[in-house]
Amino acid sequence: MAPAPLQCDAAAAGWNKATKNRLQIPIHARHAVQNRLENRCLHFVLVLFCLLGVVSCGGVSSNPQTPVTPTQPTFAHVVLVVLENRSYSEVIGNSVMPYLNGLAQQNGLAAQYYANTHPSLPNYFMLTAGQTETTVDSHTGTMNDDNAVRELVKAGKSWKCYAESLPSPGYTGADAYPYARQHNPFSYISDVQNDASQAANLVPFTQFGSDLGNGALPQYSFIVPNQLDNAHDGTLAQADSWLQQNIGPLIASSVFQASGLLIITFDEGDESDTSHGGGHVATVIVSTKAKKNYVSQAVFQHQSILRLMLAASGMNTFPGEAATAPDMKEFFTGQ
Repeated sequence: MAPAPLQCDAAAAGWNKATKNRLQIPIHARHAVQNRLENRCLHFVLVLFCLLGVVSCGGVSSNPQTPVTPTQPTFAHVVLVVLENRSYSEVIGNSVMPYLNGLAQQNGLAAQYYANTHPSLPNYFMLTAGQTETTVDSHTGTMNDDNAVRELVKAGKSWKCYAESLPSPGYTGADAYPYARQHNPFSYISDVQNDASQAANLVPFTQFGSDLGNGALPQYSFIVPNQLDNAHDGTLAQADSWLQQNIGPLIASSVFQASGLLIITFDEGDESDTSHGGGHVATVIVSTKAKKNYVSQAVFQHQSILRLMLAASGMNTFPGEAATAPDMKEFFTGQ
């Protein structure tokens, strides 16, 4: 036999009718309570997201960072020279490049270094932002992601891009042969395009000799030879001669000997070379703090150079893939 239904409906109705007026909350008060609750919920969610690294909030990085090792050496000046479109086998051991091969033999050589992709511009972005950003050299958009300039400025460090044949200081426009914009990644960076004081750090390469002679080299230098001197349109012999004439004085200077780091690399290998994406390229590490006659067999790509240049400048946060890239500390004494 089924139990009798509870006789509570009438009582409930009577209670509701008796208490309705006393318990009714004015609509504006209900809205105020609701808004406070919603704001508290939103604040809780944002705090939770920050803690989880889902969004960047007040210095909490959304990009996991591999810590810099305590033995990472730092330098007063780090310099990168980027040459063009030649694979490792075309460069190392080639008698038409005696100067670069001499540097490789006397200093550090990354024997398993690979560019990230083809063509040029994505590799230059990887060297400065830790991401390829585009797949074409014809890209004209602004690059807004974290980058070397942003990190250097945040850390109070000076920087310059010395671009050979750049039409004028601060120029961010199109090609003006033999200057090629796709070899100057800084011209795309929002931090440079939107700030005249940062754009002023884009200078013709003729400024490099003056800065070196006047003791005015910045913390971070990015050197871009023009299309005739970077082995793109000119010969390897021409590129080697350019290095000897223009980079030789840097290495010999007292400023560099005291606390300088030089890296010479190629943006990509020959188009037919797609090893690791962009081909096998020569990369040489020069410094008085670097091991001599050292050949590394570790695999590196451009994000590791970005990490090295910033870590060697005393920094511990890195853009894009540089955040977790293999470090290159093995090239230095004491490692």
